[in-house]
Amino acid sequence: MLETFDEPWALAVLPNREILVTERAGKLKISSESLHRWSEVSGTPTVDYGGQGGLGDVAIPPGPQPLTFVATQPIYLSWVEAGPSGTRGAVIGAGLLIPGSNPELNNFHIIWRQDPKVTGRGHFSHRIAFSPDGKYLFLSSGERQKFTPAQDLTNNLGKVLRLNLDGTPAAGNPFASKGGVSAQIWSYGHRNLLGLQFDASGQLWDLEHGPAGGDELNRIEPGKNYGWPLVSDGDNYDGSPIPRNSTRPDLTQPAISWNPVIAPGDFIFYSGKLWPEWKGQALIAGMGYPGLVRVRIDRERGREEARYPLGKRIREIREAPDGSLLLLEDGKGGRLLRLTRK
Repeated sequence: MLETFDEPWALAVLPNREILVTERAGKLKISSESLHRWSEVSGTPTVDYGGQGGLGDVAIPPGPQPLTFVATQPIYLSWVEAGPSGTRGAVIGAGLLIPGSNPELNNFHIIWRQDPKVTGRGHFSHRIAFSPDGKYLFLSSGERQKFTPAQDLTNNLGKVLRLNLDGTPAAGNPFASKGGVSAQIWSYGHRNLLGLQFDASGQLWDLEHGPAGGDELNRIEPGKNYGWPLVSDGDNYDGSPIPRNSTRPDLTQPAISWNPVIAPGDFIFYSGKLWPEWKGQALIAGMGYPGLVRVRIDRERGREEARYPLGKRIREIREAPDGSLLLLEDGKGGRLLRLTRK
């Protein structure tokens, strides 16, 4: 155990091997390189905290990997912002992290917003992934528990988005001709996407929550419709049925789905450094299943290989530079754990 946090949500490993951790109520914490001291980063945004909302993801764009900071580090954060009349929505901000004894964010500003803001405190998603070449920012935007926006191309809810690093729509997106927020959309028909990762080949995948059943791992392709709320491998919480994915072959099928759910947090594709037999496989943080779930990928399909019970809900997983696994437990007093091979 490395440290404990108050409702941690995400972590990032910096080029000098320090670690950043977000807490949902709005704090960003940074470790010393030795992990023996943690500091709070000043200059973080005001967040709308409650339900599933608050400070969310933290990510750094790919680039040179120096052993120490030269001066500053580009950083991206996601969080929930309050709007008028009880509405709210996810936003993305970018700026510079200035390290040192009093770490702070500098020139930090909002570059993207969910549109429209709606009522409720669920399904923000707001996971960030950078393309391997560092040119594009991909973002998961949940459907905010409103169902139908996921199929509506005039908003950016229930979508995977492809943006430039400044938050503007990237050229060549599949619905760019429609203009407005439609130009941000890469794929649609998504529910609540809490994982967004590229594999070693550069293919993008998402991990999302189904309703009562139907959690999914999806291979994300531009312009594809992933079916929510038209189909699911689960049913509504009130027990009413939803047509299964298999009934609509015209819609993109999940690589693997779970019923009962595993209620996933984030996931990674593992490098194989410490566990060579896991190379290229998805390691999934489980909250409904309190532990890790390992999935083998075979082209467009996934197959569950193993589960590893840990006794606590796991919100976040990252791979450290040495191949060990960094895990964040969910909730108050959530621990940061490092798993290594004996």
